Amino acid sequence: MPTAKPHPHAQPACRAVSEVLSRVGDKWTVLVVKALVDGPRRFNDLKRDIGGISQQMLTRTLRTLERDGMVARTVHPTIPPSVEYTLTDLGLSLSIPVLALADWTFANLDCIHANREAYDAALAAAA
Repeated sequence: MPTAKPHPHAQPACRAVSEVLSRVGDKWTVLVVKALVDGPRRFNDLKRDIGGISQQMLTRTLRTLERDGMVARTVHPTIPPSVEYTLTDLGLSLSIPVLALADWTFANLDCIHANREAYDAALAAAA
């Protein structure tokens, strides 16, 4: 039986999708998008709201989202300068699946933990 030839663009497309998913599926990206969905926020406000994120990681995540066109950075001419971050239209469109994933996670977390415990117990019993 002849084997199917891979689509000539399959590998580049998979790489492109993988690259974008690795960025937008990152836990910090998800939490930043979730924090920005209600409107503009300042850096320290985001840092306080997103538990456990370091200043360096928040800076890196915001820069990546800005580079990809999902976050806009606005510098207000005050002394000292005030900087706000907000989701662009592209970022808002990303927030729809991101928030759905976050909601699904919270709704199923207890079940997932119970399944993990049962799996680990069965594995330990078989050993």
